[in-house]
Amino acid sequence: MRNLINIRIPEALHASLKQQLWNIQIDENDSICALKPMLSGAAKYLHAEDWNGDWLSPRGIDLQINGGLGLSFTDLTFEQLPQLTKLLDLLWSDGVEAIAPTLVSCSVSSLRHSLMVFRKAREQCSLSRCKLLGAHIEGPFLSQAFKGAHDPKQLCLPSLDALNERILGFENEISLVTLAPELQGSMEVIRKLKELGILISLGHSAASTDESLTSFQLGVSMLTHCFNAMPGLNHREPGPLGAALLQDEIALGLIADGVHVHPKVVVILHKLASNRLFLVSDALAPYGLQHNHSTWDKRELLIEKDSCRLKDGTLAGTTLCLLDGCKRLAKWTGDPSSAIWAATVSPRLLLQKRKKIQEFFIGRSLKELLRWKFNLGSNLLNWKPAE
Repeated sequence: MRNLINIRIPEALHASLKQQLWNIQIDENDSICALKPMLSGAAKYLHAEDWNGDWLSPRGIDLQINGGLGLSFTDLTFEQLPQLTKLLDLLWSDGVEAIAPTLVSCSVSSLRHSLMVFRKAREQCSLSRCKLLGAHIEGPFLSQAFKGAHDPKQLCLPSLDALNERILGFENEISLVTLAPELQGSMEVIRKLKELGILISLGHSAASTDESLTSFQLGVSMLTHCFNAMPGLNHREPGPLGAALLQDEIALGLIADGVHVHPKVVVILHKLASNRLFLVSDALAPYGLQHNHSTWDKRELLIEKDSCRLKDGTLAGTTLCLLDGCKRLAKWTGDPSSAIWAATVSPRLLLQKRKKIQEFFIGRSLKELLRWKFNLGSNLLNWKPAE
């Protein structure tokens, strides 16, 4: 039995560096068997390993990632399975435990073929490889006015027929659907997705405040990449973001690259709702490569300073890993604890509601977890495998 002492675990709300310290017990199989608050009295921990206030967390969960190592998830083939495996290995080495592979607006045949490839890839799981969760279907039920980098030719109005055409037979392999709830036909699609137990997110949407609030009542529980591809927060029309901030349970997705949302605006959002943020990478096919140019559904991508844009300047995504965004969030806010929480715990709670954070540690090997150190002088946060 080993004892680790003076450990912090991430918290959602802004926490001082004097937050609760924990004692962790490791059994003979190198798995965590107990996680308890530190008690006074140093003698109790004489032979313990002192972490000096470093954080312990699960690995990251990325609910919005579009590809990497040259692969675009909407164009996958079975011949690319070895390359997909390499990408999942890269993600693990970058601290990510699982992803919801994101399929942007594309043809029905492309979407269903990619879902079949993911189904096959899940058979090749490994304890030290990033896992494939159910897919994130981002589109095609999106607003033409807020399409972002989505191909406008692939967008369509929501309907049960259009939904079934895309996901019939894969219902248990879909984690999340992003849609614009103001579109005609969206309400019946939202009801169906809720019935299937699939998370529903408002995104690429022109929804008004009232339309957003109505969608939350029906089952929409989150926003896809806050501020992007939706009306801004306006003092006369709060819009989707204002409506979400008024609701205690709506989760807020954030791309923390400093380009999609200005760091100062990120700090404001963090002050308002740090307990509801979850970070996503929004990484595209060039992630993991050192390229200045790439393509996305045959359109040229220009890459500069971790950002991907179409030739017309439209922001399309990033080349960043999820935990790079976590480190940036910690630097901007000076709050490492909630930044770690937003990348590692918050996405888990969206997928496994009503769990306590301790449940994400008990029974886990240290090899599966991350150790974080924060430099108070520079606001730099860094991680390494916990063992």
